[in-house]
Amino acid sequence: MSTIDEIKSRIDIVDLVSEAGVKLRKAGRNYTGFCPFHDNKHTPAFVVWPESGTWRCFGACNEGGDIFKFVMKRDGLDFKEALQKLADRAGVELKEYVRETPQQREAYDHLRGLLEDALIYYRSRLFENADVLGYLRQKRNLTDATIESFGLGYAPPGYDNLLNHFKDKYMPQDLADAGMLSERDSGGFFDRFRHRIMIPIRDEQGRMAGFGARIVNADDNPKFLNSPETAIFTKGRLLYGLDRARKPIRAADQAVIVEGYLDVIALHQAGYENVVSPMGTALTEDQLRLLKRLTRRIVLALDPDAAGQKAVLRGLDAARSAMDREAELAFDAHGLLRSESRLQADLRVATMPDELDPDEIVARDKNEWQKIIADAKPIVAHVMETLSAGQDLNDPKIKNEIAAQVLPLIDDLGSPMERDTYRQALARMLRVDERSLMATQSKGQVVRRKPRKNEPTRAESAPVIALSPGRIIEAHCLSVLTQTPTLLYRLDRELEAFGLSPLAAEDFEYTDHRLLFEALKRATGQDEKEYDQFVLSQITDDLGALMDELRASAKKINSSDDKFLDDLAARFLDLRRVRAMDSVTQLKFLQADDQEQGGENVKIYIEQTMRLTRLLRGLDQARLKLSKH
Repeated sequence: MSTIDEIKSRIDIVDLVSEAGVKLRKAGRNYTGFCPFHDNKHTPAFVVWPESGTWRCFGACNEGGDIFKFVMKRDGLDFKEALQKLADRAGVELKEYVRETPQQREAYDHLRGLLEDALIYYRSRLFENADVLGYLRQKRNLTDATIESFGLGYAPPGYDNLLNHFKDKYMPQDLADAGMLSERDSGGFFDRFRHRIMIPIRDEQGRMAGFGARIVNADDNPKFLNSPETAIFTKGRLLYGLDRARKPIRAADQAVIVEGYLDVIALHQAGYENVVSPMGTALTEDQLRLLKRLTRRIVLALDPDAAGQKAVLRGLDAARSAMDREAELAFDAHGLLRSESRLQADLRVATMPDELDPDEIVARDKNEWQKIIADAKPIVAHVMETLSAGQDLNDPKIKNEIAAQVLPLIDDLGSPMERDTYRQALARMLRVDERSLMATQSKGQVVRRKPRKNEPTRAESAPVIALSPGRIIEAHCLSVLTQTPTLLYRLDRELEAFGLSPLAAEDFEYTDHRLLFEALKRATGQDEKEYDQFVLSQITDDLGALMDELRASAKKINSSDDKFLDDLAARFLDLRRVRAMDSVTQLKFLQADDQEQGGENVKIYIEQTMRLTRLLRGLDQARLKLSKH
């Protein structure tokens, strides 16, 4: 992953824009506010799309972009300066660029292919073992369709089954690098997974990353065994089931976190598909970052035992660090104005009844799970109950310890009424005067957490990010143009033949893509230098890294193939259509808001909508003509 993508994964655009003094309010999945780049305090024509990490002004500016463009415009910086500023904020070290070789990329693809082959091997062993298959069917209530869909398998007993099966296809070191073999102290290798149910683990893009393995024999230990850390498997940066749960989480605007693999599988089978698992480990900030791009509403549905409750508290700490905050002005005890920070997330805890696991609950009554999640308690209420259970609340020391843990959670709440209500409830529970609680709180400024002193940098930690569809299409188109720049002329002629404008920087929503395209276009219009040499002279090292990455991902193409040219044109038509549709939808909201304020800008919004409608009609006609080629 590039430095640019890592910075984007660590900085949320809603937070960045809010800190610039733009007061945003939720409007569906997006946010609206007044544009900070021109005077207009009547209608909020500035829109932020958190899922794609982009913004746009539908007013006088008529500009848009990503976090880099926002900082460049706000602070008057060039891209390199904005990159450094945001890298410092994100705790990402900008190191001297070293070009990645195609061999390094191929190595990761090789490991994933090996794991796909291992999945097929384990699946075949499962259907040869009636006992294990019966356990999944009868004891775990899984259907054959679910077993097949989730790719469940079985590792038979023995130390060399997998090793011998792949001896003619893979070297033992390759299997070890993928986490499938362990190395003996005396030399040689043996199967890591033996007599276990095998559960494939994929990253959020659906690519194989490793395996989770559950015991069959109750006397074996440990109960669950995961793949070791490998080049493509880092447990703290993956969420089991996220590849399947992404769309359901967006649709429900809620993510539910459970503890185990089989809980996820059983709940998905029961129709509750917005469920993921941290695979038996404490929730991490990287895992929460994956979720916050999909929703700000998270329910922790972990085991009711003591270990589960501790996991809730650890998950809460991770959530408070990873989720976004909104600045809010308030007066301190001395009447001085200070800035406070409020957590922009709805965190809740679901209580499991009768000491049952989630898979047991849906096996007992599928509809019961829906009620459990609907009844999930706000995190403050849950923590107050958990910390006070079985404690001597007459002990001043215990009172102080509980208050120290609960008060920061109350401070995170966005609603002043909620904060007052919970402070009063905490005071009643601890049997103290509310003023004494207020006196224990910090009077200083609260700011967003900065990276810790020894926090991993890019070289040590590269969190996986969920790329938006628009960014993926942009990257694909650029990968083709970097490999075959002459296609740019032919593409422009194709678009003009459809009555559409030629390709421009504005077709790219992301600043790094836009700058790279501008350099590519300038390079095709000059003959002073060799093409690559000219492009590299026009861009920063990080954009050079992006160009290498895009080229490495591109398949070899035939630039004279008209079908390939048509496909590339279709991708750009798709980009323009999606953005035009998003803009039309948003303009309807803005028009309704403006009419409530007197309708000062209604005419402007109607004109923009009509222009976009004409564009959409032209794009649809072009798409129809392409389909007939």
